Amino acid sequence: MLDRALEEQRSIFELTLDFEVNVNNNRREDVVAEMLRRANVMRDAAHRGVSGNITTQSGLVSGNAKRFYDSLDHSAALTGKLVGKAVAYSLAVAEVNASMGLIVAAPTAGSCGILPGAILALNEEVDGSDERLVNALLTASGVGLFIAERATFAAAVAGCGAEIGASASMASAAITEFCNGTAKQALDAAAISLKSYLGLACDPVAGLVEVPCIKRNAIGVANAFAAADMALNGVESAIPFAQVVDAMYSIGRRLPSELRETSKGGLAVTQTALKVRAMMGNP
Repeated sequence: MLDRALEEQRSIFELTLDFEVNVNNNRREDVVAEMLRRANVMRDAAHRGVSGNITTQSGLVSGNAKRFYDSLDHSAALTGKLVGKAVAYSLAVAEVNASMGLIVAAPTAGSCGILPGAILALNEEVDGSDERLVNALLTASGVGLFIAERATFAAAVAGCGAEIGASASMASAAITEFCNGTAKQALDAAAISLKSYLGLACDPVAGLVEVPCIKRNAIGVANAFAAADMALNGVESAIPFAQVVDAMYSIGRRLPSELRETSKGGLAVTQTALKVRAMMGNP
């Protein structure tokens, strides 16, 4: 599908929609309606997260999304209004997830804030149409399908590169096509983004999808915008996207088990993290 997008000079979102219709035997209007439904779930989670002080189940994280979002009203974010809002929304969705709220796994719960942060900020600041929003989700889905088939989304298998890395990669492609970039540019953006996460440890404190996961979502969306910006302005990835995915999977599987979601290494065994774990009755 991605090869066809390049060969036929068509967008990834168009061929993803074709795939859903012709391979999965869905009606075109049903696919669009379902994507819009999921976009609305994302929007509800983002707005909930920035409108109230969300406290995660453990209490380790409380109200960061709202705090950052509110700051955008009276101080200019160093990353600018668009990326600043995307960061706030990414934090918000990830906090809602960690407080057992309704989210869309995009592609996983641990990386659920990156794609919504990117496309919702673009939808509000650049183009408010449902069509562009749905197309962005389709772009991300096409790239995500490739990662799922060729590698994995499971941090327990290949570390956090398979979750945060995959989501940032999907988001960067979606941003690129949202901003009228070509399929080639979208895949360059996806490759540039994913390369930043090769070998990333999955080391959740106390086994919870909170620290460092929530803030990694915020960094992931900023990464996605940077990668898309480069690709849209002529910067290409020296390594093709498919090969970057292969490298992510290969490196991730070589990570020791302590760095693959077991909470037995990395940040999860720092002095502070061990105190948190003991405090929660999990020595």
